[in-house]
Amino acid sequence: METPKGRSRKCLKICCGVTIAVTFIFIVVSIVLYFTVFKPKDPQITAHPTNLENLHVQLYPNVSINATIVLNLTINNRNYGSFKFKDSIAYVYYRGLLIAEVPVEHSEVPARGSFSMTAYANITGGKMALDPNFYSDIATGHLNFTSTSIMHGKVGVLKIIKVGAKVDSVCDIGVNILTLEVNPKCHSKVDF
Repeated sequence: METPKGRSRKCLKICCGVTIAVTFIFIVVSIVLYFTVFKPKDPQITAHPTNLENLHVQLYPNVSINATIVLNLTINNRNYGSFKFKDSIAYVYYRGLLIAEVPVEHSEVPARGSFSMTAYANITGGKMALDPNFYSDIATGHLNFTSTSIMHGKVGVLKIIKVGAKVDSVCDIGVNILTLEVNPKCHSKVDF
C-alpha cells in the first residue's frame, strides 16, 4: 500500500513534468511563430507617378526654377503588427545637395493593411543652379532627385506587445521637364 507521502511525491513529479513539458512546447511554438509568421518584413512603398505643379522658370537676370513635386505614396504593411509613427521630415536632394524638406505627419499603418499619403516638396532652383551638372540635366530634359526619410514609431502586435521600430525610406525621383511627369521609385527597410 502506498503512503500519502509517497502519493504526494508522485503527484508533485507528474505536476512538475507536465509544467516543464507545457513550458517547453510554448517556447518552441513561440520561436517557430516568430521566425515564420511574425518575422518582421520590410514595408512595400509604392510611389505613383504624378505631375509637377506650380512650375515657374526665370532665366534673366538670374536662373531660378520654382516648382512643387507631388508624391502619392502607398505603404503596404506586410507584417502582423501595426506601425504607428511620429511626425518626421523627408529630405529631398539634387545630386547630394539638400534642396527641400517635406514634413510627414504622424499616422498609423494597420497590420496587414495599406496606408496612402500625399507629400508636397517645394523645390527652388537657386541652389540647384550652382551645381555644374545642372545645365546639362536641363538640356536632357530630365532632373533626378533623391528623397530620404526616417520614421520612428512603435509596432503593436495583437494590441498587447509594443516594440520600438524605425523605417528608413529612400525614393529616387525622376522628373521629365518637358511633360512635367514625376516618376518615383521607393525602397524601405525596417529596424527594431
